[in-house]
Amino acid sequence: MEPTIYLERIQFSLPLKPDAETLHGLQLAHMLAVPFENLDIGLKLPIRLDKQSLWEKIVVQRRGGFCYEVNGLFAWLLEETGFDVTYLNARDYHPDDGTFGIDFDHLTLLVRIPNEPKSWLVDVGWGDTFTRPLDLNEADWQQDGLRAYRLEPFQDGYQLWQRDYQGEIERQYYFDLVPRIFPDEYEATCLYHQTSPESIFTRRRIISRLTQDGRVSLDSSRLIVTKNGERSERPFENEEEFHSLLKQYFDITL
Repeated sequence: MEPTIYLERIQFSLPLKPDAETLHGLQLAHMLAVPFENLDIGLKLPIRLDKQSLWEKIVVQRRGGFCYEVNGLFAWLLEETGFDVTYLNARDYHPDDGTFGIDFDHLTLLVRIPNEPKSWLVDVGWGDTFTRPLDLNEADWQQDGLRAYRLEPFQDGYQLWQRDYQGEIERQYYFDLVPRIFPDEYEATCLYHQTSPESIFTRRRIISRLTQDGRVSLDSSRLIVTKNGERSERPFENEEEFHSLLKQYFDITL
């Protein structure tokens, strides 16, 4: 890895040190610069999780990716910086039937700072969620801008809760604390999400990025912009307009 090139990609200019301030700054910078997106799935392009492929797509081509890609590459940067990173098995919550998804449904990260007891949940690959690391040992709500998040002990791990702008509470995902091997243990589910008609990623395309005052997202039919908790949507008419909006808001040309 060449950290200076990665830092230029995410526009992070502070010195790299394995401390809490750097960890918080890196997560926020990454989410502002690198979108969550699944566009390659719709284009029938295989997603590869080896380090060189992730580097080429996200840093060189200046694209984004879904959880395995962006969290996989971000974990590499954290390790190079000196953080202790553990890859975790997370499972998406399904509110329609109250169940969780399959194993390795989502990759999230447990990060420790050398010589410090505190553990942090770090995630740049969920999309619209917390923008700064969450303290795993904090039982109360942790404020993050206009939202708040809580990590509740559940089974052999934790479940993540979000309190939204209007005070609405939703469960996002569950994760256990067993250290996992990346990418080996995630490859099968990554393939499932690229090919199965049951996967949300084969049924709709999405690209979404944090902004300084909210979030901008583009899906199969709409541009969605959130500013200071206020959401607006507008449809687009055709593929030409989709690609124009993709360039305008994400600087991506497919």
